[in-house]
Amino acid sequence: MLPRPPVDELPMEATVGPQLAYEKSCRFLKDPQVGIMGLYGMGGVGKTTLLKKINNEFLTTSNDFEVVIWAVVSKSPDIEKIQQLIWNKLEIPRDKWETRSSREEKAAEILRVLKRKRFILLLDDIWEGLDLLEMGVLRPDTENKSKIVLTTRSQDVCHKMKAQKSIEVECLELEDAWTLFRKEVGEEILNSHPDIPMLAKVVAEECRGLPLALVTLGRAMAAEKDPSNWDKVIQDLRKSPAEITGMEDKLFHRLKLSYDRLPDNASKSCFIYHSMFREDWEIYNFQLIELWIGGGGGGGKKIIKTLKHACLLESCGSRENRVKIHDVLRDMALLLYGEHGVKKNKILVYNKVTRLDEDQETSKLKETEKISLWDMDVGKFPETLVCPNLKTLFVKKCHNLKKFPSGFFQFMLLLRVLDLSDNDNLSELPTGIGKLGALRYLSLSHTRIRELPIELKNLKNLMILLMDDMKSLEIIPQDVISSLISLKLFSIYESNISSGVDETVLEELESLNDISEISTTISNALSFNKLKSSHKLQRCISYLHLHKWGDVISLELSSSFFKRVEHLRGLHISHCNKLEDVKINVEREGTHNDMTLPNKIAAREEYFHTLRNVLIEHCSKLLDLTWLVYAPYLEKLHVEDCESIEEVICDDSEVCEMKEKLNIFSRLKYLTLNRLPRLKSIYQHPLLFPSLETIKVCECKSLRSLSFDSNTSNNSLKKIKGETSWWNQLKWNDETIKHSFTPYFQIHEAEAYLTDSEESETGSIDDIQE
Repeated sequence: MLPRPPVDELPMEATVGPQLAYEKSCRFLKDPQVGIMGLYGMGGVGKTTLLKKINNEFLTTSNDFEVVIWAVVSKSPDIEKIQQLIWNKLEIPRDKWETRSSREEKAAEILRVLKRKRFILLLDDIWEGLDLLEMGVLRPDTENKSKIVLTTRSQDVCHKMKAQKSIEVECLELEDAWTLFRKEVGEEILNSHPDIPMLAKVVAEECRGLPLALVTLGRAMAAEKDPSNWDKVIQDLRKSPAEITGMEDKLFHRLKLSYDRLPDNASKSCFIYHSMFREDWEIYNFQLIELWIGGGGGGGKKIIKTLKHACLLESCGSRENRVKIHDVLRDMALLLYGEHGVKKNKILVYNKVTRLDEDQETSKLKETEKISLWDMDVGKFPETLVCPNLKTLFVKKCHNLKKFPSGFFQFMLLLRVLDLSDNDNLSELPTGIGKLGALRYLSLSHTRIRELPIELKNLKNLMILLMDDMKSLEIIPQDVISSLISLKLFSIYESNISSGVDETVLEELESLNDISEISTTISNALSFNKLKSSHKLQRCISYLHLHKWGDVISLELSSSFFKRVEHLRGLHISHCNKLEDVKINVEREGTHNDMTLPNKIAAREEYFHTLRNVLIEHCSKLLDLTWLVYAPYLEKLHVEDCESIEEVICDDSEVCEMKEKLNIFSRLKYLTLNRLPRLKSIYQHPLLFPSLETIKVCECKSLRSLSFDSNTSNNSLKKIKGETSWWNQLKWNDETIKHSFTPYFQIHEAEAYLTDSEESETGSIDDIQE
């Protein structure tokens, strides 16, 4: 057995609201294993208030601490000032203190006194790791029983300070936010007019639970009895929050400190990029990285991590594969770079409550570098937009937009990023798009464009082309794709291009020197054969969708094929109504299918190590998915509307021979089984499922048992979702196993199953990519 690491190397994480953070803090301060605890979160979330509450708790109640020390550290820590605060609390004689002239001598004197005391040190607003001994502070341990509590905006600081407990302080829930706002406004104002309580609740909701925003706005409205002025504040919050009294100097100024402390311009630029998205918009990490690369940035994953640790971005959902920006932080970013900012008009954002008027906006448009047109209720844009410095343009979710004026893009010659996705009635592109010679990123996903203009051939600098879920796409002119000589990433996932076109597209992609990542839908055997015959294409495939193969009964894939598709992370098979089985021919070069058991297991590890996500749907004759035993690193499996499947893994002779060595589904995290009426078991024998976090079952009436036994792990398990009737009919080997897993069960009726937004499982590329 490996030796247990020291306690201070075992950070424990939690994410809670302010009140619960306080309760947890008090509880962990009584835990002898926790010497240092960190409270981290975005600016204005209430960390300092919590620390003051802890300070007051220990100052006013009897406790075992002999001394309670409070020190504000701030951005540029003044060690000698902190030492002075500690000296004041320790009551070291003045003559002994004043004779210590250097910082080191003072540290030694503090250390000498603190060694004999049980203390609690509260360090507020730390921006970087501190050397405790440099201040003269002994690191708390189980012997001296002292404590240190720190607040910071960065999770990394908690790790650098070796905190055994790190608690992320989140914004207030709706009810608590309203209580705080109501207190700041005052009952007299709330009762001064019958309309004000309703309007006040709207204002409070716009603060999105951020305590500093609630306090700032509440105090600003504490004398406002006119409902029309409340109406104006609501409009300003949605359009120009900086114009509201106190927002800029009391709120945004403090939030900006986190932005100013980012380590490099790339991180700052990526954060500012987020202000272009709609309020509360959740974006997949991989989508953000693609946009960032298209705009000329790099280091995508590292930057996202940096912004999350600085609490400027927040994860969404349990898988942390999406991020969003808090609305108040978004407003702060727009203040910096928008119409009123220090870098005026660098970003212009238009939405439902704003209008794009070329005549009125001429001066702004000449300066701006980024424009976001989102949710605008327009069917037609101005004939041209003169934007000589524009580098990024979003036109998204403009549902009445069918086409652009012919000259719309002609004065945007520096444009690098053009995102036209999610315009679900956009049916054609103007030929003028071919003038965007500097373009590096183009997304046409989720539009109704029928034909790509031949002028796209002129986009010689285009690196990323996204055309996912284009259900109306029929024509891709010949040589358009092969003319995009800088293309690196191409995605045409779930787009209904006509038979034969996908084969031509594959041939043109093969001719490109720089192509490195392809996500594609293949709808016929000819195109699939083209893929299997091209080693170059196989090396580039990252997400593959096999769709509507009406005449294919058996799909055979060789292990050498999987070895060459070295970047394949997602496989989606749908609407293959005659497909009965998928076979994997395990082979080594120069050998046939008569491999020995050890060689088969070795080949499994060597050839099938990249596949992470598999989605199988609407394959009515498919009998099982036994081939998945050859995907040892599979993390997500979604199977739905496959009427004939009785077992996910069939216990055939080969699997039976290998099962002890295979460790089936050892990396599986998410398992979804939807509408499989004949499914009786996942596997006839119990499985360990050491990584399983979520299992969802819907309308699988014949599934009477899960492949769980007393050895099945629940260390990572978070939830088992299904109908109550299904759960009640499950059979278990004994009641102990049932009791072990019952706490994880959550009622998830069939009608609610399809609307579960947090963990929705669809066939879109967004859901099978990471």
